Amino acid sequence: MSRPLRSLWGMPVLLGVLTSIGLVSALLGDGIWDIVSACSLAVPVCCALWFGLRRRRGQAPSRTI
Repeated sequence: MSRPLRSLWGMPVLLGVLTSIGLVSALLGDGIWDIVSACSLAVPVCCALWFGLRRRRGQAPSRTI
């Protein structure tokens, strides 16, 4: 994968993989798998909250045309 492509799609792919791991582990396992599921599903939620609150406070990237 080229560097610009990885820098654009790297984090969304990683969040998608974490979400998939969390959903599958929640369906298939008990015990430790519940912890794996909770942690892997919490990461995308925390990222969304982090960037959502950051944007709301006025730190949105400037637009250049």
